Amino acid sequence: MALSAAPAAVAPVGQPTAPLSVKAVLPWAVFFGVLMMTLIYFVGAEQGAVSLISGENVHEWVHDGRHLLGFPCH
Repeated sequence: MALSAAPAAVAPVGQPTAPLSVKAVLPWAVFFGVLMMTLIYFVGAEQGAVSLISGENVHEWVHDGRHLLGFPCH
């Protein structure tokens, strides 16, 4: 069996990797936070008292997830 001549991309044992800074993580944390809040809105509140999209399509698409997460819908 032939071995690959490519160098390993893993840091050698015993050498610490560079820590992540808050500046590097903060934009991703904000992005995923907004994404999760949007998803929770569509699962939990869309087609309720406040509706951004008319019709029943969004309600039907997230109906089972709504019950699974404990949101009442009917």
